[in-house]
Amino acid sequence: MTNAFVVNAEVRADKGKGASRRLRRLENLVPAIIYGGDKEPVSLTLKHNEIIKSLESEAFYSHILTINVAGKEESAILKDLQRHPARDEIMHADFLRVSKNQPINVHVPLHFTNEEECVGAKMEGGAISHQCSDVEITCLPGDLPEFIEVDMLDVHVETIIHLSDLVLPKGVTIAALQHGEDHDLPVAAVHKPKGEKIEEGEESASEEAGEE
Repeated sequence: MTNAFVVNAEVRADKGKGASRRLRRLENLVPAIIYGGDKEPVSLTLKHNEIIKSLESEAFYSHILTINVAGKEESAILKDLQRHPARDEIMHADFLRVSKNQPINVHVPLHFTNEEECVGAKMEGGAISHQCSDVEITCLPGDLPEFIEVDMLDVHVETIIHLSDLVLPKGVTIAALQHGEDHDLPVAAVHKPKGEKIEEGEESASEEAGEE
């Protein structure tokens, strides 16, 4: 965890949909909330331009954040984010307080590496496909990685990488796998293009006909 993110916030007194609309429209503020731990939820406001800037960094989504509220700091993760469906506008943000001794569930991005050198794609004519772009993990806040690496170098054609194949940092587990083997979902695969399979079949049939 190399980056440090500080989110400056103010306590929000006005609540409700009408108040939230006024904040966004007139003051360029984002309504938010911080909850969890042994404290009561607190309604907040964030400066829209500041949160937009922070969200440009992928690490912001999988990082322990410092929420600065009226000079007091709390550790939290971004738990939920609501965006406007048509505009580059943040509608609401949810932050979950974290404790260093309490495990947390967080979605972290997957980084696919060595795809250009992948054996199945480069040497065997396959095509790489991604089944997911992030994964939910369970760990202590101090063990939270910014991403999970998926090394595609030695993946052969017609091979599927599952969640159980991922190499995880120490102290990190995949949340889905705690529910059994049925939840061992595919992450990436290398397959022959469908058209090539048909062509190969046609070539084989032609060869057999020629031999006769």
